[in-house]
Amino acid sequence: MTQNTSIAYRHYRYNQVSPAASKQRSMNSAAPAIRSLDDLHSPAGRLEALLNVGSDSAEYAALVCHPHPLGGGTMHNKVVYHAMKALHSLGIPVLRFNFRGTGLSEGSHDHGRGEREDVHAALDWLDNEFSLPILFAGFSFGANVGLHACCQDHRVKGLIALGIPVHAEGRDYHYNFLALCAAPKLFVSGTRDQYGPMHQVEAVVRSAAPPAELVWIPDADHFFVGKLDQMQSALQEWVSAKFPSARAK
Repeated sequence: MTQNTSIAYRHYRYNQVSPAASKQRSMNSAAPAIRSLDDLHSPAGRLEALLNVGSDSAEYAALVCHPHPLGGGTMHNKVVYHAMKALHSLGIPVLRFNFRGTGLSEGSHDHGRGEREDVHAALDWLDNEFSLPILFAGFSFGANVGLHACCQDHRVKGLIALGIPVHAEGRDYHYNFLALCAAPKLFVSGTRDQYGPMHQVEAVVRSAAPPAELVWIPDADHFFVGKLDQMQSALQEWVSAKFPSARAK
């Protein structure tokens, strides 16, 4: 396979923030307003969901999907939460939900098939609520399911895959469909990701239609332990560069 020259590969260079500056930034950050939703329904039934309310001047809305429920994944997962915070810091309203059979969501786990319907239901909810273009981010299983569901949805203008899995806990994940996925794509993975070895993740990204960018977080594992701030920064920088109007005025 010929490598697609439109794909950008880079290792993330992180500028360490001093503890004092980090503490001050945290103190200056207002807690985001959160709405608990009772009107998000998929064919499986009601889905437990939270909306982090964005700016009144937001020009995009966002959806973030969680990792595998059978591994304990929920919308409260640390990677999902930090991805939400990164997007919300730009003034974007961000929707998170629990897949069917997870937490208080109705239905039962469907091994990634029915979960795509859950993603479509969440996109419909965002579209009905805001009528704004949508940015998608998913972690691990949530990245796989969400990419499947979002790639051909004209409402989704940008796709972010965090810790994209290739083989995890006996499950293989395939991405041939990305060859027809024309929306801008960001892949963020750790160089020590146990479920996405570097050569396999690079092969997935090479197979994707341009534009696609792969950012490696040095020494990060699948869950970005100790590296969540670097993952957040990579996400924020990409969104700000690709979608300049996403930062609310």
